Amino acid sequence: MVDLALRIFSIAAGSVLVFLVVADVFQSVILPRSPTFRFRLSALILRPAWKYARRYALHNISGTERREDFIATVAPLMLVVFIGFWMSALIVAFGAIFYGLREYVHVVNSFGDALYFAGTSILTIGYGDLVPTGGATRFIAIAAGMSGLGVFAVTTAYLFALFGSFQSREVFVVILGSRAGAPPSGVMLLENYGRLGIHDEVCTVFESAMHWAATLLESHLAYPILAYFRSSHEGESWISTLGAMLDAAALAKTVIVDERLAAHATFFLDMGGHAVGDLSRYFQLDIPGEAGIEREEFDTAVTRLRAAGFQVRDAADCWAEFGRIRSRYAASLQAMAGHWIIPPAEWIGDRSAVSHGHG
Repeated sequence: MVDLALRIFSIAAGSVLVFLVVADVFQSVILPRSPTFRFRLSALILRPAWKYARRYALHNISGTERREDFIATVAPLMLVVFIGFWMSALIVAFGAIFYGLREYVHVVNSFGDALYFAGTSILTIGYGDLVPTGGATRFIAIAAGMSGLGVFAVTTAYLFALFGSFQSREVFVVILGSRAGAPPSGVMLLENYGRLGIHDEVCTVFESAMHWAATLLESHLAYPILAYFRSSHEGESWISTLGAMLDAAALAKTVIVDERLAAHATFFLDMGGHAVGDLSRYFQLDIPGEAGIEREEFDTAVTRLRAAGFQVRDAADCWAEFGRIRSRYAASLQAMAGHWIIPPAEWIGDRSAVSHGHG
């Protein structure tokens, strides 16, 4: 009876693990939306791994450049770990099933033999030294081989989709960096366009940013590991880019006297705020109670925009409205900046470390 109970438990546990692995691969790689099955094996690796890597980087690595180099390796390493974990978990799962059905496999005398047979089946090696003799074990051996080939195929496609989304994200980050500085600043973006006398072009920037934010939201919910990939250029990040555009839109809507610009800014504020809110909720970030800016910083921004050639309202008249609009996204954005340790930017990130030079 004890042996029968052990076999039943082994088969049941293996079957559950196979389901969990297949469900995890399906939601991580194939499902084109935010995963709905909350208990995911890969999430049990990614979140603790980032937590400990982040803690180690903040407390044990001195120097921004060395810290960035270390943090930049975490997400690519996790990709390799995911693939290895999925394959290893499948081997253990099918090994447990074969061990429960060991009397129908010639010759499995131990759990180690069952793992070996599962591994050769999943990797489609097929040495032939262990052979299934029953109909059920033959079917399971074929299923194991199909699952191994399937995981390899979909993870290959996953890598292409992942790096394609990463490159798409980074194109806008780099473009904005050339116009708003690195780290980017919403004030500097508007200031540069104003000084060049191309005020109307800011509307086009908001339009491009709205499409970028929509793509970013879709891709980072479908492939959460993307959020942990660092930008490829020093001083830049997708979070600071999103924050700079939101700050620029808040200023354009409340400070600058231009109805067309205000309309485009409103559209982007809706999309950008939606992205910040959804991402911060999905990654279960602790949102601080307040993440505002000082009145003196706002007054300086208004002065710079006026000097750049924009027609602006009096700072006292629009300060309250600006604070109200910024309060919709600032706290969540600050939580994202802290969680992913982005390079400090104007009004975003570790305020004590901000050091912008404005010409």
